[in-house]
Amino acid sequence: MRNELSQSLRRAVAEAWRFRWEVELEAELRFNRLAQRLARIGALPVVVELAARASSDERRHAALCGELAVGYGADSVPSGVSAREISPPALDERDRVLYEVVAACCVTETESVSVLTTLVNSVRGGRMQDILRELLRDEVGHSRLGWAHLAHQSAQRNVHFLDALIPNMLEGSVAPGLFQATREELESPELLAHGVLPHSMKRAVFTTTLVDVVFPGLESLGVQAGPARKWLDTKMAASAPPSPG
Repeated sequence: MRNELSQSLRRAVAEAWRFRWEVELEAELRFNRLAQRLARIGALPVVVELAARASSDERRHAALCGELAVGYGADSVPSGVSAREISPPALDERDRVLYEVVAACCVTETESVSVLTTLVNSVRGGRMQDILRELLRDEVGHSRLGWAHLAHQSAQRNVHFLDALIPNMLEGSVAPGLFQATREELESPELLAHGVLPHSMKRAVFTTTLVDVVFPGLESLGVQAGPARKWLDTKMAASAPPSPG
């Protein structure tokens, strides 16, 4: 199947899987650090265990993504990967950990579950579907980690400090250029068979997941999603084609 791709599409697929390779390597480091921080602040033992397991999962994911990236023609090994600090430094440790868990799990991993679910339903068997199913199975657990920790924290205290910070999380999670027009080959439906969402479909999955899953989930656990909804409305308005005339 890979030989059926044009050179430009093959390059696009290689770039997508190489990007995921780097993301998974970063996630391995982030979850390892989060496991330590969660333990330090006295988080639920099951959440600490899930974070440690997630780090191991992401190491395995990185190997799978790297295998695919190289198979499609990526010829360089990711280097200099690090899990940068994303929480506002003014927060105390408990709030910084909650911010990072919500950003990494309730937002990013929940979005990943939707993307992978769409791809699993679009690929017809074979090695690609096996890999996508493996990634999906683990990402569901990583998403649940975040929702479990947020639920535990919101039951103990007010978490409204997150209300105004969710847009920062979204800005950090959104794929580069997601709300902009892109190259023609990145809209090709041929990408689906190779584990890559066409650009417009990726944007649709991202926005639908926010509206139908992430925002309601946050609001059910004491985080007001008004600022986040406004952020999304602004992004969508900016990406809309100009009205004729």
